[in-house]
Amino acid sequence: MTINPDAGQRQILAAIESERARLMDEARPDAMKRLAERGRMSPRARIAQLVDTGTFDEIGALASEEPQAGQPHPRDKSPADGVVTGTARIDGRPVAVFAQDFSVFGGSIGKLGSAKTHRLVKIAIRRGIPMVMMLDGGGHRIQGGQNSRHFAQANSMFHDLARASGWVPMVALMLGAGFAGPTNYAGLADLVVMVRGQSVMGLAGPALVKAGTGEEADQEALGGAAVQVDKQGLADLGVASEDEAFAAARRFLSYLPGNARKPLPLVATDDPSDRADDALLDIVPPSTRRAYDMRQIISGIADVGSLFEIKPTFAANIITTFARLGGRPVGFIANQPMRTGGILDANACEKGAHFIALCDAYGLPLISLIDVPGFYIGSAAERTTLGRRSAKLIYEWGHASVPRVSVVIRKGFGLGYFAMNGGRAFDSDASFAWPSAQICAMSIEGAIDVAFRKEYMSAPDPQARRQEMIEETRAQTGAIHAAEGFGVDDVIDPRTTRRRIIEIFAQAPPRREPDHPPKFRSIPPI
Repeated sequence: MTINPDAGQRQILAAIESERARLMDEARPDAMKRLAERGRMSPRARIAQLVDTGTFDEIGALASEEPQAGQPHPRDKSPADGVVTGTARIDGRPVAVFAQDFSVFGGSIGKLGSAKTHRLVKIAIRRGIPMVMMLDGGGHRIQGGQNSRHFAQANSMFHDLARASGWVPMVALMLGAGFAGPTNYAGLADLVVMVRGQSVMGLAGPALVKAGTGEEADQEALGGAAVQVDKQGLADLGVASEDEAFAAARRFLSYLPGNARKPLPLVATDDPSDRADDALLDIVPPSTRRAYDMRQIISGIADVGSLFEIKPTFAANIITTFARLGGRPVGFIANQPMRTGGILDANACEKGAHFIALCDAYGLPLISLIDVPGFYIGSAAERTTLGRRSAKLIYEWGHASVPRVSVVIRKGFGLGYFAMNGGRAFDSDASFAWPSAQICAMSIEGAIDVAFRKEYMSAPDPQARRQEMIEETRAQTGAIHAAEGFGVDDVIDPRTTRRRIIEIFAQAPPRREPDHPPKFRSIPPI
């Protein structure tokens, strides 16, 4: 469409708006029909479902390649170059958002589409606002990428995503195919949500995998939610529908400030800070061999209905969840005795380390609830490089600057006790123990078998003597002895846990003063 530059302002505006209207869903019935047949919404419809009504301001809608004489306008073939970008508001707070358009070359990333998403990242960084990425397409558009004149330049998209990390919250919603570039976008995001049975992600799709390796693999087996959410933990949540994905994004952002320099978003609550839940007295069984659900304890401490768990189906032996205490967003990291006794393995360490970093980046105080028998041991554990992955958990505690409180609920054994921020390990603002706590260097039975086997085997009744030694040792590991040695600040009534933590976080400064040596950076173990 040619617009006469000598026409009046109103005429030019009308012509531009007419051209813009060609990009809207109503003007593209065939493309919308194809999306509907796949059970998908258009990118603009998805954005409308996510953000506050009427707040989306699009950027770059008219972007297109240079028209060629006698040829259809490139905008007809590649409207908005396959990605819709702009700013909006969620719960009244500004966000940057982009959505890939699968109806345009399968959602692949073209030259101008790449420039648009890259500009949006820069806007998010410069304005200090969260960013939501709706990913539904492949990586670089092959039609335009097999030319070194263009591709050799690369671009600084990943450089800027890395710069954005820890500055502004980033959410990746995988709403369809998300192989190659979109998977790397997601890898740098703070929350990754997949729709079960619909979303797939990975470094290469089935066609490229077959071409490159000869391996036959369908999309779901290669990168579906069962793999990437439940088994690998690359994504944080697997939900049943796109509406649930949008709701998860909105709720996630509700716990976080707009950027790392802004205060936490506090909410009003009618849940009393001194609420004492009698049920907390009965959750932990008397026998250390019996399991219980640590989520019940977290729920009894946190504001009612405030839990939002991250990675609930991955590494379920550790719980990482946002919550609120007195209306303040916080992060709980807790061992889960319902799964492998709450032992720390490689996946649990990675999950915990990432969560500590996430909370620390955006200023959420941390509560560690400890019931840990130690680290997973044996050749299988060593094959997972647990030595380095466990060090990553320790590394993140050592770098966290937010307030933190630890509470030993039951077992606090060995190096696992250190890695869960027990006692004075990482200078907690408070270290508590419940009356049910037992704290020692390793499992009691294991310690007796390793250190005193000769002694009990020489007794007239070896097994009776072994059991006697176990009971003698257990009597020395109780909570009162930990308090007597001042390894913990106090043994507290479980019903007062909520009140004590709320009061501590009200007193503590939001950040600790830096006390690292004058280095340029630390080197993470992984």
